[in-house]
Amino acid sequence: MIAISKDLIAASSIPIILSTLIQGESYGYEIIKKIKEVTNERLLYSDGTLYPVLRKLEDKELIISEWRIADNDKRRRYYQITAKGLEYLKAERLSWQFMNELLNTLWTPLSLT
Repeated sequence: MIAISKDLIAASSIPIILSTLIQGESYGYEIIKKIKEVTNERLLYSDGTLYPVLRKLEDKELIISEWRIADNDKRRRYYQITAKGLEYLKAERLSWQFMNELLNTLWTPLSLT
């Protein structure tokens, strides 16, 4: 399995988390689980990685959160993307698409295998 650099993980955390929240509100462990599943366990977030990003997103008003009691009587903080977060993600998507196209163009002549 290819190791993903910490720098790349850090740079992509915000769009990954916001994209996860587009599917609906979620709590921390569930976000970690969704990312793990969609990446076939190639990208594993820990609490120490996820929660600082969630706080940052909340400070920027890109997400909101609310404490609730779950069905199992545990207290969980549920996160939801805001309209501002959705607009931010749309702009980020265009930036990431551009960067992906640029890298694919630059890598085309290389034999990276």
